[in-house]
Amino acid sequence: MFQQDNTIMKPLNRQFAPKSVMPEKVIQFGEGNFLRAFVDWIIWNMDQKTDFNGSVVVVQPIEKGMVEMLNGQDCLYHVNLQGRENGKPVNTLERIDVISRALNPYTQNAAFMALADQPEIRFVISNTTEAGIAFDPACKLEDAPASSYPGKLVQLLYRRYQTFNGDPAKGLIIFPCELIFLNGHVLKDCIEKYIDLWNLGSDFKKWFEESCGVYATLVDRIVPGFPRNEIAQIQEKICYRDNLVVQAENFHLWVIEAPREVAREFPADKAGLHVLFVPSEEPYHKRKVTLLNGPHTVLSPVAFLSGVNIVRDACQHEVISQYIHKVQFDELMQTLDLPMEELEKFATDVLERFDNPYVDHQVTSIMLNSFPKYQTRDLPGLKTYLQRKGDLPKGLVFGLAAIITYYKGGKRADGTEIVPNDDPKIVSLLKGLWATGNTQMVTVGVLGAEFIWQEDLNKIPGLADLVRQYLDLIQHLGMLEAVKSIL
Repeated sequence: MFQQDNTIMKPLNRQFAPKSVMPEKVIQFGEGNFLRAFVDWIIWNMDQKTDFNGSVVVVQPIEKGMVEMLNGQDCLYHVNLQGRENGKPVNTLERIDVISRALNPYTQNAAFMALADQPEIRFVISNTTEAGIAFDPACKLEDAPASSYPGKLVQLLYRRYQTFNGDPAKGLIIFPCELIFLNGHVLKDCIEKYIDLWNLGSDFKKWFEESCGVYATLVDRIVPGFPRNEIAQIQEKICYRDNLVVQAENFHLWVIEAPREVAREFPADKAGLHVLFVPSEEPYHKRKVTLLNGPHTVLSPVAFLSGVNIVRDACQHEVISQYIHKVQFDELMQTLDLPMEELEKFATDVLERFDNPYVDHQVTSIMLNSFPKYQTRDLPGLKTYLQRKGDLPKGLVFGLAAIITYYKGGKRADGTEIVPNDDPKIVSLLKGLWATGNTQMVTVGVLGAEFIWQEDLNKIPGLADLVRQYLDLIQHLGMLEAVKSIL
């Protein structure tokens, strides 16, 4: 935290605000809110609290972006972290000065390629959206630049290999942050395809494989972005005209599938940050999907059909909070293989994040594409629970019945319209099934829809009977009373 000496509003640039000058060690593909509130905030903390002493060069991954805006503020901006910690509200403002400059490779290609010649560059970090890590065979080595992110990266790596004559000490450590499971494995595969497509030779391929590391990572921080509603108050508080303020929750987690020697070079854990270097990212990916996304998916229809619109209000509701706790601790947590103490801490943190006093997270926004979400986030836990306990997890099954009920449409008790938003084929199927007025037909039809589940869920012992029972219960009692009855 910092304080200004006066209340005059100044432009935010190096003329009016101090800015650190450090060696450029990181190339960052992406300039959006997430990277600035997560990765750059982490590196800024490392600079403050360890001997990392490095700055970041931002590269705009597509033709249109924010580098001009960033450079207009000399790459200075504030991060506003909000949330709860140990039950108490947190609301901080910090000025981040870790980005040295920002480049557009489409208009500054020579400067972009010259990054490969800087001996102190050691890391490449990216968040180019899920679509960004893709192999495009139309890309050529001589393009200025290649259109795909992996193509640009190979152009840079090949130039570096040539500049330093294949020096193994000049390899790069690469951390993709795109939301793809095992993103590092996918990116490495794309890089190797370009090496083959462009005939860059076995010596370069050997240098890449032995001297560079592409590591899978899992990132976790909710970043709402630019605080439109509060920007005037924030600028008054900081006394700067900052048009790049980025708001994020205070929780952060970065899991990196890399050996300890990489952690020594990137000492985020020494800065007291929640950055884990682990042998396998998979159990952490599974933990996040199961304990963060899993409860979100089932609490939303239960809350909405009980007349509750905001996730935080659901967490504070006398009945729904018990339902969320049951699903989280008694059911989903029992299906994972990490140490129970670690799972309890993560599960508790998740519920604290849901209860964020600063974010009005609408449950209807989570309801988008509920059936595919249930299939990836909750169904694996349902099956594992049944396998381990010999019984169906009632909270998770009730959540499925709640989703099916939500897709019936119509109106809520208070007159609010219920508008399911999903694949038209799914919406049409549910509409037709509910038109029969027969919950047995609805149950069998939904569970048997293999285009949703890639299997027939009617074959799971006892599932159809319990889903139908809960559908009848919800129709008869209404959602809130039905929830009470299963608790």
